[in-house]
Amino acid sequence: MNTLSVALGDYPHVQALLGGDVTVNGYAVEPVEVSPIIGAYRRMIRDLEFDVCELAPTSYLMALQAGVPLTGIPVFLNRRFHHADVQCGSASGIRFPADLKGTRIGVRAYTVTTGVWMRGILRDEYDLDIDTVKWVVDDDDHIEGRAPANVERVTDGRSLGELLRAGEIDAAFSGNAGTGRAGAPRAGWSASAEQPAGDDGPYPLFPDHEVLATDWYLRTGIYPLHSVIAIRRDLVDRDPELPTALYAAFAESKRRQIEADPQWSALPRLGKQGRQIRTDPIPYGLQANDASVRALVKFSRDQGLLDKDFSADPALLFAKGDYPDA
Repeated sequence: MNTLSVALGDYPHVQALLGGDVTVNGYAVEPVEVSPIIGAYRRMIRDLEFDVCELAPTSYLMALQAGVPLTGIPVFLNRRFHHADVQCGSASGIRFPADLKGTRIGVRAYTVTTGVWMRGILRDEYDLDIDTVKWVVDDDDHIEGRAPANVERVTDGRSLGELLRAGEIDAAFSGNAGTGRAGAPRAGWSASAEQPAGDDGPYPLFPDHEVLATDWYLRTGIYPLHSVIAIRRDLVDRDPELPTALYAAFAESKRRQIEADPQWSALPRLGKQGRQIRTDPIPYGLQANDASVRALVKFSRDQGLLDKDFSADPALLFAKGDYPDA
């Protein structure tokens, strides 16, 4: 039996697959632990180190455009809304999205998917000219050469959190996309002492972010993707049935997790998001994710990360296979 080296994040809905309780027809799964999983993205894109690997969706799309011999299946292991992600410096004076014009905003890397989603929202929903913003980064892009001229690299080793507290940037993304970590993802990737919001610390651009995110979803049907499954193309060329078999295994692994834990107590954030959107918090498949995939392609094209003629048709962005919504 052939083996598949598989690198995934530590999600409860993949444990049955990684543990062997759910099988991939014709293959034995060989889990590869990479912590943080973000550290696997560059290794997959640049070196094809794994047979199957979770990737950031923007990186996956850019890899397709760059001709990296990868393909994928419409399995999105992680989802997040982003209206809460922009934190403003305590002395910045920023109150509205329009106030971000001409400011300096920190983000781990320009192509990080959180940044792509939020820049798209700021541009389309709030008419912010994102080209007037100086985007300050402290890590490399997985695929380089597409960042615009208004990107500035931190060169003195300080974290984005330090720069925000010092007032040298006006705002920044929080969490792994910005102030929650320092430098490139690596073993022992440590928190950068993100300062709690409050009277003396950073404050959210959108205090009512949950209401705004839910409203945006209900109006647009867009539910931001944050993880996609990529496969080495040569494996699919050799076995065209592999994508279907792999998709079925991921779907069954998720089904078992939901059956055992319908409230998502093992990952409360997804449970909360499920209540927000009143449906499955991590839908798989082409039809269920059509609006979200098309939106991410549009935002990526608008921001210069994908060519203008890059297809937004989800059916053309994944390996041929049978992908019923699951």
